[in-house]
Amino acid sequence: MIVSKTPLRISFMGGMSDLPSYYEKDAGAVITTAINKYIYITINKKFDDKIRASYSITEFVDTPNELKHELIRESLKVVGIDNGIEITSISDIPSMGTGLGSSSTYTVGLLNALYAYLGKSSSSETLAKNACDIEINKCKKNIGKQDQYIAAYGGLNHIKFNSDGSTFVNPIICSKETKKELHENLLFFYTGLTRSSSADEILTKTSSFLKNNKKKRLLVKKLVSLADEMKLSLEQNDLEYFGYLLNEGWMTKRQTQNSISNGYIDEWYRIAISNGALGGKLCGAGSGGFLIFYAPKEKHKEIINSLPDLRQIPVDLEPQGSRIIYVGE
Repeated sequence: MIVSKTPLRISFMGGMSDLPSYYEKDAGAVITTAINKYIYITINKKFDDKIRASYSITEFVDTPNELKHELIRESLKVVGIDNGIEITSISDIPSMGTGLGSSSTYTVGLLNALYAYLGKSSSSETLAKNACDIEINKCKKNIGKQDQYIAAYGGLNHIKFNSDGSTFVNPIICSKETKKELHENLLFFYTGLTRSSSADEILTKTSSFLKNNKKKRLLVKKLVSLADEMKLSLEQNDLEYFGYLLNEGWMTKRQTQNSISNGYIDEWYRIAISNGALGGKLCGAGSGGFLIFYAPKEKHKEIINSLPDLRQIPVDLEPQGSRIIYVGE
């Protein structure tokens, strides 16, 4: 048996610039971190030659091509496994529509476990590239590349998406005290909302306007510039400015399309800011999932009490990406 452990992520700044419709013309950039919430993938040899894949349902098939789960199907093809295997998964928190990159985390963790099952080691770059190829090219998902890279690499990073298709992962160099303070000052809330439209639909619309709407493209260009500023603020250990930039980024992203937010989210955001948060944002494509806020620690109780409808969940930064945590005989 093989077990992989792969982190989910929080994206602080630059989302949408990791879509091909943006970075193929202008380089994109994000500030993102892995967090200590994970998806676990288990791989085991099956006693017969069938494939068993268990997720929200359980599939029993003879070949990868028969699998309905496209990420499992394409991952098995990439690594060259045809049969005789069982695949299961567990997530620390809800993985559908939460804006934490769960689909890519799953794909990276699955690939890592499958390679280990074959007795092969795989680099973070290999895992990220293969996961991008599976999701974007083979499964035709309208998503970007940041989720695959942060799941594979882990850590707190400035990730740049270049027009030639290359991706640079640059760890943010700041003091241990700054990372500790960043962790202590972050508030993470589950909204309980599900999206009225899928992330794929939202990102499809995003890809369209990035190609055709100059005004909205300029908004994403501003997010890229803010990502560069945020990198500098962290390197200079200036977390107050980090909080300001987080707010500026959310206000900018809100202008790109109506489906990014809704009345509930806007009101929760207003309440948090009025009770001491310096900035915040909704994770992911929009309209549901998790809200994050940056606020001085002494303001946390007041903010939490002012948002009784939301569930606060403690999170920490995760320095490692996908890794194998168990190898059985």
